[in-house]
Amino acid sequence: MVRLDLGNVVLRRMKEEDVEAVKALIKEGCEGTENRLILHLLTRPLALLMLATLSSVLRFLVHSFIVALLIPVFLCIVYLKLTIPRSTGILGSTRPYWDYLGSCYHAGSEPDLPNPHAGKAKLLINQDKAKRRKKAKEQERGKTKEEKVDEDDLKERARVAGEVWVADCEDEVLGCVARDGWSRDGVYRICRLVVQSWYRREGLGRLLVQSLEAKARQSGIARVYAHVPFPSKVGEAFFRKLGYRLQGETAGVQDEEEEDDYEEPEKGWLGFPVTKVFVKDL
Repeated sequence: MVRLDLGNVVLRRMKEEDVEAVKALIKEGCEGTENRLILHLLTRPLALLMLATLSSVLRFLVHSFIVALLIPVFLCIVYLKLTIPRSTGILGSTRPYWDYLGSCYHAGSEPDLPNPHAGKAKLLINQDKAKRRKKAKEQERGKTKEEKVDEDDLKERARVAGEVWVADCEDEVLGCVARDGWSRDGVYRICRLVVQSWYRREGLGRLLVQSLEAKARQSGIARVYAHVPFPSKVGEAFFRKLGYRLQGETAGVQDEEEEDDYEEPEKGWLGFPVTKVFVKDL
């Protein structure tokens, strides 16, 4: 088991050398999300009607009822696997794929996020897990290739790219939170929050979100949106505990204001939403 003192955690911008670790972290955090999204999309009434119609047509061409039923489902699953790549990346982003390199540009000059936890902190780690993490880091270093990009092009990419903030402890990335580069005056958009499995339920996710909110307040941001994958009950409960409300719930918010500030959820197959949008006024 791992016990983490949050006072030792540094909340900083993702650097270029962190990219592979962050990608691996997001992939781990999204494990199972893609399959849950596919199941969610295939069980919508319109999707079920379409599958039933295709199966009925195929029944005239094949002799087996089971084969006629399975072929449309199999083809739809393959199609969805190919067309929702962001389910293993960053949902809620305004771009098809996250520009990790652009997000790293001049990250070293950005001040760290405030960490309210202070003082002594000790990280007690199981030795076997520590060895596995060390081995994984060595493999990542061997696979990493330096990428040379034109400076002007990188500046332009950084202008529209989002920010990725990582929770760093003793040079290990424990978690990350992504803020989309898209912006409207007075608005932030959180589109991915991931914590390494060994450090969950330690308050690290709460620390990442609340520290980003503190930075938003200092920048004059009045509202934060968070995109949560549609089938994620844990994610919904987490953001509600932090004071977020589901978009459309007008707790103390006027209907006109809610309509003007409406945030479009991420859409998937046949236009069905694959994220829920949560809102918090700072």
